[in-house]
Amino acid sequence: MRRIAPLGLRTRLIAAFLLVAAISAVSTAALTYQQARTAVLKQSQDTAVSTLRDLMETQAVSLPMDQERLDQIVLELTRRGRPHPWNVFAEYGRLRSSSTGAPASTLVTDALRKQVGAVPHGAFQRVTDPNGTPYLTVGMPGVVAHQGATRPTGLVVFVTMPLATEKATVEAMVEAAKRGAVPGLAIAVVPALLAARSVLRPVRDMRRAAQNMGRGRLDTRIEVRGADELAGLARTFNDTARALEQSVSELREAETRARRFASDVSHELRTPLTGMLAVTEVLDEDAERLDADTAAALRLISAETGKLAVLVEDLMEISRFDARAAELNLDDVDVAEAVGKTLERRHWDDGRIRTDLPPGIRARLDPRRFDVVLANLVGNALRHGGAPVRVTVATRPEPGGDRLRVEVADSGPGIAPEVLPHIFDRFYKADAARTRSAGSGLGLAITLENVRLHGGTLVAANGPAGGAVFTLDMPLEADA
Repeated sequence: MRRIAPLGLRTRLIAAFLLVAAISAVSTAALTYQQARTAVLKQSQDTAVSTLRDLMETQAVSLPMDQERLDQIVLELTRRGRPHPWNVFAEYGRLRSSSTGAPASTLVTDALRKQVGAVPHGAFQRVTDPNGTPYLTVGMPGVVAHQGATRPTGLVVFVTMPLATEKATVEAMVEAAKRGAVPGLAIAVVPALLAARSVLRPVRDMRRAAQNMGRGRLDTRIEVRGADELAGLARTFNDTARALEQSVSELREAETRARRFASDVSHELRTPLTGMLAVTEVLDEDAERLDADTAAALRLISAETGKLAVLVEDLMEISRFDARAAELNLDDVDVAEAVGKTLERRHWDDGRIRTDLPPGIRARLDPRRFDVVLANLVGNALRHGGAPVRVTVATRPEPGGDRLRVEVADSGPGIAPEVLPHIFDRFYKADAARTRSAGSGLGLAITLENVRLHGGTLVAANGPAGGAVFTLDMPLEADA
């Protein structure tokens, strides 16, 4: 099932504004219509009831009443109908008279007859005929005053008055409300757009500011407008950005000092280490003529001095990468020949390494740095994985140019999943209990930096059949 994309904030703000405007307009129109309709009908109703009551009080009633007198009353009442002409129906015992010629009207209901018989001042109802025309029906009994009280005479008059004019007036009001609703909503779009713009402008500013900060521009600030909640949010953002900029600046300064310290220490240690290495080489030659304990101590000093020399060289190398001072000295190199020289130089041509080196693959790279990369990968595989180690060289065509692919796979247990994300971190040790190791802890970090310097990538993974696999991918034509 395809998911519908959510509406944007602008669309939701405008829709909410128009919805509120529509609800307000409809509610106002409904209340106005109700009040106006009641007022219009009440005015006509009160006028008709009051007029009929006044006319009935002025009629001279002599009892008993004959048909002629009944017809005269009907004629008089018909002539003076208000606020509109009406039809009159009079009843007296069995006598009937009307202004329409019909003895009775279907608009006079039984409920109205009961009300008229129960109250001396008359009653009324609003009814609708079969054609849908509304009518006001008023019933009024004839009474006479006797000894301070009123007594019914037996005469009952019913008046039916059409309310077509009032209905037309109400319908005109409804139609006017309908016609005014659409333009009103269209006009409401303008303040809705203005309101959405005033709300979204700070949001857009914050989004751009957040994007700039994500790109490293920590000096980004938002202009604060007004004193509302969005202005408060902008001030909070500025305070956070200012604190973050200060913290990052302090961290960068601390990192710079640490790198400078490592570089300075490495340079300072290099000179005495050179002398120490020369001395240990001489002493190693005479170790066999010394007693066993002294010879063992001498060899330990010689080995540790060698490790210290490697660590210093690695620290100097990594400091050059940190200072962006590392350079490429590119040359056109036969890859298979370069791999063979690296293995031969380190005496790894004794069967522990299996190679797949197609001839004729030439790449433009830095031979010294490529030697360091390959030596670190193979040495790491032999030290932490296990023989045999497979070194495979291949090329891969790409639209931007062919690429060199070198794969180094060992036969060990592989890399633990929790170690994989940190395999290229400096001084990271997979076994926290192993505080000492044969390497400096910088080999893979230096390897990765050398590969990046060539514009390539280096990925560590576990092979499908077990063992760690390091895959180097770099262009055959590296940029200087």
